[in-house]
Amino acid sequence: MRIGIVGTESSHVDQFVDHLNVRAAGGGARVVALSGGASERNELLRARGGVERVVDAPAELLGLVDAVIVADRDGGLHRAHALPFLEAGLPVLVDKPLARTVADAEAIVAAARAYDAPLTSYSALRLLPATDALAAEAAAHGAAQVVVASGPADPDGPYGGVFFYGIHPVDVALRLAPGPLGDVRVERSAATVTATALAGGTRVVVNLVLPTGAAQIPFHALVVAREGIAQRTLTLDAHYLLPALTAFLGMARTGRPPVPYDDLLRPVRFLQEVAAALRG
Repeated sequence: MRIGIVGTESSHVDQFVDHLNVRAAGGGARVVALSGGASERNELLRARGGVERVVDAPAELLGLVDAVIVADRDGGLHRAHALPFLEAGLPVLVDKPLARTVADAEAIVAAARAYDAPLTSYSALRLLPATDALAAEAAAHGAAQVVVASGPADPDGPYGGVFFYGIHPVDVALRLAPGPLGDVRVERSAATVTATALAGGTRVVVNLVLPTGAAQIPFHALVVAREGIAQRTLTLDAHYLLPALTAFLGMARTGRPPVPYDDLLRPVRFLQEVAAALRG
């Protein structure tokens, strides 16, 4: 399988290239082309991973690849960069977040449906073994009553503000609390944004804590169920993107998205309401 990547500034791309091209962990899949031109960054990735081609525009990947990863840090670019490949029927992974507006997210999902192109997007934390273990433990305690997810995020960050890191705890929380999403209430203190909503019958609480220099809180999730409490610190090791990459490759080979399309939209809606509240 020939993989192309659009948007190469993220450190996630280093892991994708390392896992697929250096470690050969993709079962024959490899990154064969990057878009964005012969920048210093792309030339470094090409040399490290033996990537065959670097093209200027994303559309130049068409005909060169069998599947595409859209990895721009700023989710505001994702709609424009994903649509040409979905319209060509190619499997697409949109790295987190899917988009920065519900309108863009809905347009991406609509294109996937219209052109029968497999699409997925998620925070890598959603698919960590620790998150799987937390979900299993919580389910054993009965129906979830409250889900609390916490992590660092900067509402004024340069890559879409709260969307860039906020997607991690939000996506984990909504995995643990399925169902229709109600209105999101947002409160801000000096260093923390707390957003709450009902998802199905579960109260969801997300704490987004402003990093202080190089220091930031770890990602953490807790489920209060009818018969017990389950919690985990969600630690990111050097290979934390591997489960997310494996899920994408499975989708590309089978055509079956690992996350229902409605669940691609809920985190974007949650974060859009947070961002709107912070703008006042």
